[in-house]
Amino acid sequence: MKCMLSTQILGLEEDINRLNIIHVAGTKGKGSTCIFCEAILRECGFRTGVFTSPHLIDVRERFRIDGMDISEDKFLQYFWDCWNQLEENTTEKLSMPPLFLFLTILAFKIFISEQVDAAIIEVGLGGKEDSTNVIKKPTVCGITSLGMDHTEILGDTLGQIASHKAGIFKPKVPAFTVPQPPEAMGVIFERAKEFMVPLEVTEPLDCKQIKGLKLGLSGDHQFYNAALAVSLCRCWLQKTGNWEKKYQDQFQDSNLPDEFMRGLSTAHFSGRAQIVYASTSNSHCSEIVSKNCGELIFYLDGAHSPESMEACAKWFSNAVEIPLKSSFEVQKADGSSENGHILHKGNTLGQFEKSFKRILLFNCLDVRNPHILLPRLVNTCASSGVHFSRALFVPNMSKYSKVVSGASAISSDLHGIDLSWQFNLQRIWEKITHGKEITVPIEKDFKIDSKEILPPPEFLNDNAPSGGHSHNGFASSAVIPSLPLAIKWLQDCVKEHPSTRLQVLVTGSLHLVGDVLKLLKR
Repeated sequence: MKCMLSTQILGLEEDINRLNIIHVAGTKGKGSTCIFCEAILRECGFRTGVFTSPHLIDVRERFRIDGMDISEDKFLQYFWDCWNQLEENTTEKLSMPPLFLFLTILAFKIFISEQVDAAIIEVGLGGKEDSTNVIKKPTVCGITSLGMDHTEILGDTLGQIASHKAGIFKPKVPAFTVPQPPEAMGVIFERAKEFMVPLEVTEPLDCKQIKGLKLGLSGDHQFYNAALAVSLCRCWLQKTGNWEKKYQDQFQDSNLPDEFMRGLSTAHFSGRAQIVYASTSNSHCSEIVSKNCGELIFYLDGAHSPESMEACAKWFSNAVEIPLKSSFEVQKADGSSENGHILHKGNTLGQFEKSFKRILLFNCLDVRNPHILLPRLVNTCASSGVHFSRALFVPNMSKYSKVVSGASAISSDLHGIDLSWQFNLQRIWEKITHGKEITVPIEKDFKIDSKEILPPPEFLNDNAPSGGHSHNGFASSAVIPSLPLAIKWLQDCVKEHPSTRLQVLVTGSLHLVGDVLKLLKR
């Protein structure tokens, strides 16, 4: 209701109805599906606008025009235009909208003003009560994979969650979804029948259908998101009268136009199955895995639900095996690329494998359940033969401290911070990896001014006593009170010990992933 009043104040209501909108809800993969849709339609020659959330580094990431974040000048222009109009019309009964609602209204303002051909809108939370559901006449709707997330708001059963997600359905507007658990699928079909919605279930793309093409977004789960995007874009083209103009129905369901193929292969979404090579003073080495050159690779994925954590684990397990078998391209912290991971002559595959240490860098919000997330991660990786040497638990930088220079030691912001959640995560980790509880309340012994604020040099050694008392009580994990300190410590380890090769999985929170990207790219 409040979103509708705000759009009326801004005079956007009729213009929103004229936008050719793809509206996407779901638990996992809705952002990736939106990005696939954007890439496909751009390759088809259309001007696109995409609204996703959350942002990782800059709020402008939420508003993409033609595949690029909106420029700062345009963002400020549209921001203040919306803000001033809404502020002028506030009353006792109608206050300024909260953040996400305001950003949703701003997205519509931007896409209308920029005259996009296709507006691709990701639902923020749920669907039925989400502020994006001010959309009354979408061109097509999509629902990605559903799972147990935001249960405190959406309900504690898949059926209740599915009811919220299917709340974006509009009378007789076509919709697509991916295979869902029976409980969820039943509700989705029931809601579709209620609104006379033509509903189709898309099966994941297979290698034959895309001729062995590598998707721009990594992970097996992306084949579901890509298939959903293909169906949404095909329907969008048909409903807007562009399919027959471009293809004259020459493509059957088993074949994809070249534009679709290019879009699927070029899609890019930061913080989702992203690999970043972190530069060190040794990164000029011609063979970055030779004996004389350290290596630090970050694998970033903002998984924060049980299902997405499992998908993240499968992706990471596959990704860390790639450099052991062949050369592949990794993204450097400055955004450029470098081909690396070439076996040094004389090294056997077995020696090469042993030289890598897998480190988990983790945090999650306290509304998540780490008793489910961490075991799902560990067990899924272990089933592929991938094991973590150590784990680091840190607070998100954006909450506890500012970005500081690499030369800075310990920020004064560290004093007085509450690390009880991170120590709780560490206890759960130790229970998983060692099968026993930590009985000593180790956080009481942790002092910011202590020399043990960072793990000691031997922390990464294979001969460190597993489960024995070392840093923070156990050798296999550590709590570090600052993310900048944790990143700098990892970089220093590689810099000071050239034979050290670290593969660091950063997961549990998109906010954590965004903070790591800030530090690596600043």
